[in-house]
Amino acid sequence: MKKLILLLLLGLVTTISKAQELESILLASGDAENLTRAYINPAMKGLIYGMNSGWYHTAKVHKKLGFDISIGLNASIVPSKDELINLSALGLSSNIGFAPGTTTPTVAGTGDGANLTVDTTVDGNAVSASFTMPSGISDDLPLKAVPTPAVQLSLGLPYKFDVMLRLVPSVGDNDVKGELFGLGLKKEITSLFGPLDKLPLHVSVLAAYTSMNVDYTIDGNAIAGQNQSAAFKLNSYTVQAIGSLNFPIINIYGGFGYTGGNSTLKMLGTYDLEYSNGGTTVVDTVTDPLNLDFDASGFRTTIGARLSLGFFKIFGDYTLQEYNTFSAGIAFSFR
Repeated sequence: MKKLILLLLLGLVTTISKAQELESILLASGDAENLTRAYINPAMKGLIYGMNSGWYHTAKVHKKLGFDISIGLNASIVPSKDELINLSALGLSSNIGFAPGTTTPTVAGTGDGANLTVDTTVDGNAVSASFTMPSGISDDLPLKAVPTPAVQLSLGLPYKFDVMLRLVPSVGDNDVKGELFGLGLKKEITSLFGPLDKLPLHVSVLAAYTSMNVDYTIDGNAIAGQNQSAAFKLNSYTVQAIGSLNFPIINIYGGFGYTGGNSTLKMLGTYDLEYSNGGTTVVDTVTDPLNLDFDASGFRTTIGARLSLGFFKIFGDYTLQEYNTFSAGIAFSFR
């Protein structure tokens, strides 16, 4: 795959991988799904954790019809254990050949991919092939982390509610199209704590959901075929209790809650896989070869700060979770 599309930003489809011919793994036959899942899993998990971040920079809600527009970047840090694949630990079939102890980078790793061989059967013929796993692209990622930018509108509603919207309508061209929808709801409950509502302390509860779809065309340079494309879908959610100390210039905020989600990656179309049988080329055509599922979930704890310069805000926070996430951005806030 010449471009693996992972995210959307400001109405544009953003490409964060570089010429990764992921479809070459299809030569691994029955082990293709296992190898592809292991390679791409950190990016999928990073997207889930990132999409659930950056939803707030204060627990205080807007006055009725008050609003803010925020522009931020979430960067989910991939643990070192998820930067490399230990091929011996994957449970691959004996058809895949590699030297003992061989490792290969995941999408979040660095360096070139390992060279593998495969021995299989096509139409009753014993055939073989060799292929190279994709290299890692960590050096090409911001902060060497999985990025998830977000543009968000928050609007104050009656009864101390804020509604938050993240929306990217279907954009792109014939090669790649994507869309994103996110909805969050924040309810301030400071008054339930009696005298605390006289202090600069604010307490709220937050729930948010995000859906993202990306479809893109595979150019067929790595593996010949017809109607080659890939489809990526993501759904993520988070529920949190949040609090903030709101002073005239500095705002200290934090939260604790649960986060989770799932994503799918489908490789569609036909692929003409070429194997060798004693010097003779044997072609095995496969259709819609990959349908992979990914998921991530766990508890999260966030601490952050916001600088207020009138209606202009600058914020940043750090979240402790399976993939620790740094979020930063600016906001224009009114009422």
